[in-house]
Amino acid sequence: MGGGDTAKQLELMCDLGSDVLACTPSYSLYLADHAERQGLDPAELPVSTVIFGAEPCTDPMREAIERRLDVTGIDIYGLSEIVGPGVSVECHEAQNGLHVWEDRFYPEVVDLETGEPLPAGEAGELVLTTLSKEALPVLRYRTGDVTSLRYDACDCGRTTVRMDNVTGRTDDMLVVRGLNLYPSQIEAAVVGVDGVAPQYRIDLHTRNNLDVIELTVERAADADRTVGELESVVFDRLDATLSFTPDAVEVVEAGGIERTETGKVKRVYDHR
Repeated sequence: MGGGDTAKQLELMCDLGSDVLACTPSYSLYLADHAERQGLDPAELPVSTVIFGAEPCTDPMREAIERRLDVTGIDIYGLSEIVGPGVSVECHEAQNGLHVWEDRFYPEVVDLETGEPLPAGEAGELVLTTLSKEALPVLRYRTGDVTSLRYDACDCGRTTVRMDNVTGRTDDMLVVRGLNLYPSQIEAAVVGVDGVAPQYRIDLHTRNNLDVIELTVERAADADRTVGELESVVFDRLDATLSFTPDAVEVVEAGGIERTETGKVKRVYDHR
């Protein structure tokens, strides 16, 4: 079934013994929250694999999905201009990069500013050319997604080129006080903090002609640390790992950041 109506999703999942859930990474965590509110243990649901896509997913968020739902998390990539889901997908065996179907798509990664192709392992904008589409072939389409390519053989034995998880979009890049920043950088820094749930919100303002960045994160339902302790830990983590520190860090209780019915959280609110 489609997104939304989470109560019905859980009912069908339990009644039919659904083995695989395909959704956005944020919705899988939203579904886990909803299950707990209904008195269900998310780890006891019949699902054993979650295939997630349509938004970036950092390693800490993947770990949270796998832990809470007791599943294997598999990343899938696609875009409607090319084919929809299925341009590339992780293998179940290694979960170490998304295998691109090279008989159908020719991938390149180019420099964000010059458009020149980059060597393997360097991050840039993914460019795709379709090799088998007849009605609407696409030549060197700039996807706007930031990733890198690897050509070494995977541990699963497959030899097709692999793309790393998408870390952000070129149009998601924020310029704050002259520094380039991707929301996924903040996510990677804070989601791994013990006691912090994998949800966050960034608010950007202009005050006295200066950029101001405020970060809101959620306290995990089972956190041992107080809100004040978590705010201090998150601030220190950002200060140590990024080239900036936020002007304010607020930790709210679990569920305190607004979600849509499909579980998505708007990450960035630019009020400037």
